[in-house]
Amino acid sequence: MEHLVNAAVQNIQISGIRKISNLVATYKDAITLTIGQPDFPTPGHIVEAGKQALDRNKTVYTPNAGLPELRRAASAFVERKYGLVYDPEQEVIVTAGASQALDITLRTIIGPGSEVVLPGPIYPGYEPIVRLCGGTPVYVDTRSKGFKLTAELLKPALTERTRAIVLCYPSNPTGRVMDEAELAAVADLLRGRPIFVISDEIYSELTYGVPHRSIAALPGMKERTIVINGLSKSHSMTGWRIGFTFADAAISKHMLKVHQYNVTCASSISQYAALEALTAGFDDALPMKREYEARRDFVHARLQRIGLEADKPEGAFYLFPSIGRFGLTSMDFTMRLLEEERVAVVPGDAFGEYGEGYVRISYAYSMDVLERALDKLETFVSRLG
Repeated sequence: MEHLVNAAVQNIQISGIRKISNLVATYKDAITLTIGQPDFPTPGHIVEAGKQALDRNKTVYTPNAGLPELRRAASAFVERKYGLVYDPEQEVIVTAGASQALDITLRTIIGPGSEVVLPGPIYPGYEPIVRLCGGTPVYVDTRSKGFKLTAELLKPALTERTRAIVLCYPSNPTGRVMDEAELAAVADLLRGRPIFVISDEIYSELTYGVPHRSIAALPGMKERTIVINGLSKSHSMTGWRIGFTFADAAISKHMLKVHQYNVTCASSISQYAALEALTAGFDDALPMKREYEARRDFVHARLQRIGLEADKPEGAFYLFPSIGRFGLTSMDFTMRLLEEERVAVVPGDAFGEYGEGYVRISYAYSMDVLERALDKLETFVSRLG
């Protein structure tokens, strides 16, 4: 019966990140630097709020768009943090994580023949949804601009079929951040064009030395921008599965229809925990961010000493060093490092063709783990010569 499965689904590949993670699980002694999973526990007061919701039998459906008080808290959070103004009644949807937010966004605005511009290298979760919608991903090589989708790179990629562009900054896998001038240039290019911006800002609370800026805050951009965010990275709530979309009411009302028939509503228990996170936990990300910044500085300095060049990231918790000088594919480098030194990283080609020649290292791990892994990486690199 497999031949009857939707051809678009059959053609989708499992994420390269998950492939390598599943493989690494068979190496019981491996040190893994693969998954973007914060190593901090969910703050205790948030966990307690979830427990209280259970104790109080808050286990029924919520409104499709989410608890009204949570939408108000989410709206207040992004306004205070990033200057974004959204009506919590009509422009905020609570989703089952940022991944589901991305799904309902693309399914609302993308149809057969639509093109979606993606900056490469990029997290692999966008292309499959675009293809399931009948759209075509159009990749732009950002390597020459420090892994940033500048207006100069973007302009030649735009056609009459372009329906949306994806901005994902801070970036997974590179950790790079677009500053206000770079965003303003992109905004100037897009104004007056019938093109949406999908701004994935899941790492917005994890920037180092630079403030997070959203393109939606720039003049004339709110009505064409759909902001995606969530609590997985900022509050170490990956398993709680709470995300948000922030979009103009004229778009949100259609996204809500897709969301309603997709999941009905996000978990009620998780929503009450999220309310605690966005109110009492307004600055919960700060201590985690300080630790991530120290780890970033340590890992970047060690990579420099080892001889692996990498742009110093301004956000998220990844480094994307070049391995081009060794003459190995990113997968070959990754597999040899795993086999010979029992250290796991993600091959760059997991992030598309423009990720080839690089590997992604996550520093969302303790300093002890990072030190041991980098010692082994140094041994491996010295053996390669």
